[in-house]
Formats: sequence, C-alpha cells, structure tokens
Amino acid sequence: MEARSIAKFVRISPRKAGQVADLVRGKNANEALAILKYTPKAAAPMVAKVIKSAMANAENNYNMDVDKLYVAEIYANQGPTMKRFMPRAMGRATTIRKRTSHIGVVLKEK
Repeated sequence: MEARSIAKFVRISPRKAGQVADLVRGKNANEALAILKYTPKAAAPMVAKVIKSAMANAENNYNMDVDKLYVAEIYANQGPTMKRFMPRAMGRATTIRKRTSHIGVVLKEK
C-alpha cells in the first residue's frame, strides 16, 4: 500500500529541488518534515507541502497510520521551461530560462 502526491509546474529548477529531495529520501515522514523545516533552501517548503499532501492522502484515502509512514520515493523531474528575453548591449537580446519542476512523493508504511 502506498500514498502518492505530485506538485506540478513548481517554479523552481529541478536541480535545486532535487538537492532538497535527497535530504529526506528514505526517512520517516515526520522526521522528513522536521528536517525540511530547518533547511535554508527555497525548495524546502515546496517539498514539505508535497509530503504533507501525501500524508493526508495516506490517512484519508487509504486509512494508513501516519506515524509509520516513510518516504519510499521522492523525485524532482523537469517541467516545461518558460523562455523570457533580457535586453543586452548593442541592441541584442539573450534568453532567460525560467525552469519548472514536477515534485513527486511516494509514502509507504513500515
């Protein structure tokens, strides 16, 4: 039995979100939230929100015990990239790539 949650089109690069995801992979769900609470990264609250959503799904949809849940899988895949332009010298323009992520979490019971 597993509970899933996915946050799509999150406005942070997948590389930055992946670094935060690596911190909590394999940890107890409550312990993971405690780690993320004190992690000074922009992606930490976003990852924590997805974990909380997966915990709520586990409790309400599958009647799983919240205290026994652990992070079985967590990933930050690349979403679509928004392309913007910035003016540069001599009338030129360069592309600014604003990357997005799809952050997914799978919780299982021990």
